[in-house]
Amino acid sequence: MRIAALLIVLSIACGPISARADDVATAQGVIRAQEQAFAHDDAAAAYSQAAPAIKEIFPAPDIFMSMVQRGYAPVYRHKSFEFGESKIEGSSIAQRVQIIDANGEAWEALYTLEQQADGSYKITGCSLLKAGQAV
Repeated sequence: MRIAALLIVLSIACGPISARADDVATAQGVIRAQEQAFAHDDAAAAYSQAAPAIKEIFPAPDIFMSMVQRGYAPVYRHKSFEFGESKIEGSSIAQRVQIIDANGEAWEALYTLEQQADGSYKITGCSLLKAGQAV
């Protein structure tokens, strides 16, 4: 009986952690889908991962893709793209990504995602900083 009670307590205690880990995995999947869309020059697929506020600023997939090509070259084309630490706060997730660009230079990207009304996560922003550079 004590073992059953302990198992119930543990399952209740670990439930939110598990759900949060699922949220991070989902958010990473969104980032990865956009990264793959960039690799295939699929503007529509990349744009579909953007949050509504981003779509207000860039009202069409080709405009969005052009901005990424000009302003986020390491995200657009790279040699490696590896997930780092993540942080969950309410319905938002911040996800660090270590990037080696096409020229072999190291970068760190900080993606932010927000959970939408339908439960999905969409990318609300990406800050890019050359590795070793002061903030």
